Amino acid sequence: VIKCKAAVAWEAGKPLSIEEVEVAPPKAHEVRIKVVATAVCHTDAYTLSGADPEGCFPVILGHEGAGIVESVGEGVTKVKPGDTVIPLYIPQCGECKFCKNPKTNLCQKIRITQGKGLMPDGTCRFTCKGKPIYHFMGTSTFSEYTVVADISVAKIDAAAPLDKVCLLGCGISTGYGAVVNTAQVERGSTCAVFGLGGVGLAVIMGCKVAGASRIIGIDVNKDKFAKAKEFGATECVNPQDFKKPIQEVLVEMTDGGVDYSFECIGNVGVMRAALEACHKGWGVSVIVGVAASGQEISTRPFQLVTGRTWKGTAFGGWKSVDSVPKLVTDYMSKKIKVDEFVTHNLPFDKVNEAFELMHSGQ
Repeated sequence: VIKCKAAVAWEAGKPLSIEEVEVAPPKAHEVRIKVVATAVCHTDAYTLSGADPEGCFPVILGHEGAGIVESVGEGVTKVKPGDTVIPLYIPQCGECKFCKNPKTNLCQKIRITQGKGLMPDGTCRFTCKGKPIYHFMGTSTFSEYTVVADISVAKIDAAAPLDKVCLLGCGISTGYGAVVNTAQVERGSTCAVFGLGGVGLAVIMGCKVAGASRIIGIDVNKDKFAKAKEFGATECVNPQDFKKPIQEVLVEMTDGGVDYSFECIGNVGVMRAALEACHKGWGVSVIVGVAASGQEISTRPFQLVTGRTWKGTAFGGWKSVDSVPKLVTDYMSKKIKVDEFVTHNLPFDKVNEAFELMHSGQ
């Protein structure tokens, strides 16, 4: 058993508490990882807020991390102690019908236990003050050590800077993959990106790599426009500057609508606007943002009858174990940006400040 520091969420709506926790050794087909770096994501904040119906407390949050394998359980063959790895919130077992189908990346092997905050055998590896602490998204990277299933880990280039590539564990991969895998944007396309946070910027990067001719960034925070343009946005608009709905503005700007739109916020009203901003006959809108539980999307069926397509994506459609090492290689060879997504570096005990910076749009 390893004793280390972790940020524990004891209950919903309260700040995280830095505690000493015990991390049990890995059981069969499990891997214990020394976490070197982790990022914060809106999904962590969503669960912490108490709005997530799958949220269990007390829990160790975090799902964008990178580290070094400390030890492995019986039967683990893909990684060994000392390997550099990224934990994966969508695993890849290679055996379930989802893994065998090229159309999806949604491995279901450990979905039920992962959703309950447990390891595949139905137990926890964390304890604090004598109480078991739940796992989060199968990763729990807000701890100096974590234990994950062996199908939930990608071995990456040992030379990769972990304080950068941890971002490939969720946000950057999700936005970039939404473009190249889910939408399959073609050269010369016109694209609209709703929400210019980390995921939205990754979508813009993907659209630029795909050769889109116009990339329109949309956000109510105009402070995000300069960064969006650095990533490849050709123009940016603030919906608050117009009296009419933003979809009407975009349809006028683009002679009938965009070829592809991406919703990167998790707002069902914006999801509708993103679909309706698409061109009749061929427009495709991809939902990337995760809306709160129980919310529903709506539009007039005529929008779809007249040739628009509504799609969704999880982790950008990447089959995780196979794809994350390649994304790291693409970053190391300068094909995709990662460093530019990092705005602040904070010591682990200031994790609550990181959430404050995220909520304030910084």
